[in-house]
Amino acid sequence: MNVAVTLQFAADKQKLPEVLDQLDTNLMSAGCPEEARMQLAVAVEEIFVNIANYAYSGKPGSATINIKADAHQAVICFADSGFPYDPLKKEDPNIEQAAEDRPIGGLGIFLVKEMSDEVRYERRGDMNILTIVKKY
Repeated sequence: MNVAVTLQFAADKQKLPEVLDQLDTNLMSAGCPEEARMQLAVAVEEIFVNIANYAYSGKPGSATINIKADAHQAVICFADSGFPYDPLKKEDPNIEQAAEDRPIGGLGIFLVKEMSDEVRYERRGDMNILTIVKKY
């Protein structure tokens, strides 16, 4: 079954359980396998929490999440009108280096890239658009 849904949430970490519940419900309806749903949940959590924590510098804001999924792949697109920020420009952390020797930050988006088949960012007008694609 094909699923195409647009969800809007306050950019607030308190909304994360609702975000993840909606994600899982829609991916299950599309026939997404459990392993892929779990990986996408980690990626969505990382991206949503980053929007909640950083996009609006503590001011109220929102995040729109578009989910398009079928039995073969999921495309999840996040949009926010927060400060322009391309997380893909940050260099991947050296995971061979001891954690205490690595600079803070960057591990989350690295995990998102590792668990996805494609990750892309664009600034469209006043919107940050981050899209992840997961094939299964």
